[in-house]
Amino acid sequence: MTSILVVEDNPMNMELVTCLLESNGIEVTQAVDGLEALDRISNSLFDLILLDIQLPGMGGLEVLKHIKENPASQQIGVVALTAQALVGDKQRFIDAGCIGYISKPIDVFQFMDELNTFLGNGKT
Repeated sequence: MTSILVVEDNPMNMELVTCLLESNGIEVTQAVDGLEALDRISNSLFDLILLDIQLPGMGGLEVLKHIKENPASQQIGVVALTAQALVGDKQRFIDAGCIGYISKPIDVFQFMDELNTFLGNGKT
């Protein structure tokens, strides 16, 4: 079974993403901030991490840096899940180490297609 860590501080976004993933047979682990995310990563292996960039305390890019510096987690694909949609933001997240970018608000009709691409289950 595919296992995804969702790092999201907004309860409505967390509920939506979790519902979409679980309805497609994906095991979801939740984290509401960067410290909780790093704790979850230290205790479990995930196929993918969906990472909100604007988190309280430790921001998403700092969390990403810790993930990529840790040999135990650096191979896990991280997808930025963010409302930051200015010109250049997507490239900034890719340059920081993300394998992709999904903008919020989430398009529920395209979400799983995008996700399957990042998981290697879809067409690129």
